[in-house]
Amino acid sequence: MSFDLASRLAARRAEHLYRQRPLLDSPQGPEVVVDGQPLLAFCSNDYLGLANHPEVIRALQDGAARWGVGGGASHLVIGHSTPHHELEEALAAFTGRPRALLFSTGYMANLAAVTALVGQGDTVLEDRLNHASLLDAGLLSGARFSRYLHNDAASLAARLDKATGNTLVVTDGVFSMDGDLAELPALCAAAREKGAWLMVDDAHGFGPLGAHGGGIVEHYGLGLDEMPVLVGTLGKAFGTAGAFVAGSEALIETLIQFARPYIYTTSQPPAVACATLKSLELLRTEGWRREHLNRLIARFRAGAAELGLTLMDSPTPIQPLVIGDSARAMDFSRLLREHGFLVGAIRPPTVPAGTARLRVTLSAAHSEEQVDRLLAALGECQALLAPESDA
Repeated sequence: MSFDLASRLAARRAEHLYRQRPLLDSPQGPEVVVDGQPLLAFCSNDYLGLANHPEVIRALQDGAARWGVGGGASHLVIGHSTPHHELEEALAAFTGRPRALLFSTGYMANLAAVTALVGQGDTVLEDRLNHASLLDAGLLSGARFSRYLHNDAASLAARLDKATGNTLVVTDGVFSMDGDLAELPALCAAAREKGAWLMVDDAHGFGPLGAHGGGIVEHYGLGLDEMPVLVGTLGKAFGTAGAFVAGSEALIETLIQFARPYIYTTSQPPAVACATLKSLELLRTEGWRREHLNRLIARFRAGAAELGLTLMDSPTPIQPLVIGDSARAMDFSRLLREHGFLVGAIRPPTVPAGTARLRVTLSAAHSEEQVDRLLAALGECQALLAPESDA
């Protein structure tokens, strides 16, 4: 008996679902070199354009000179350096929570929070369109696991009526493939009525949303009582790497004591924390980045409407163009690349069957002229593909 890996791979190719890694040969930014080809990229989550910011780079270099390049051990052994601690304090202040806890990745932060809070005899309820890391965390927790209809507080309430034990409601803040916002006030109300806790992963909200970039909780004005467990990632709008969970003193101490992905992992390089401290400062003080980004979003949506393109209802930098068929989405992405643009084709199982799409993402580093060039290319590629759709 042996694993038939070749057949699995062949089936994925036949279904137009085979993934390949583009090789980036330049820093993150609008203008990149991928697989040796100069391209204008609209597929990065570097929403505020900080991943290649000179001050952030300098902070990383200075941090490496001062603290070295490795974490050395887990936080609980000898890996919790001063930059890590200072970043946690800064993130707590930024989110308006008593404490924050640093993780090496967003996947780890979500897995840690869910599995430390619920287990056998408990219940975890999740939005059907949550990120894979949240869904995996719910399944691995051992708790009774159920998914409510997307952004549907009534559907959540019906499942809350059947919940047992400690109950954790989990949702993305900004849904990464659709770009829409979680209806947090309604979800909060439903959870609080049943004594459940609400956890939000605001990976794509921090930076673009809120008057000061504080994400979806700032957007809605939600405090610790309404939102006990707040997760954010640092590899998107912050432009660096890692993640954090922010909440009460008791929550953070519980994660330190019981969250296996925290306890048994080497800490991130302290120099990365130094870089993130600088990017957090820029995120908070340079509001023009959010203002420019919002102008680009409005410009792109208006231009897409003029072209008759079907965008999802998103006020965020994530602007999905729904194609439907996976093969056609791949063709559209290929044509854009031939025109000099890099836009990823997102296919199942990342999105539901029949909803393959181009996931356009905008950054404060883009110019209005670059957005106009993308719109022109989208129009040209749409015209090239039109005869095929009418056949």
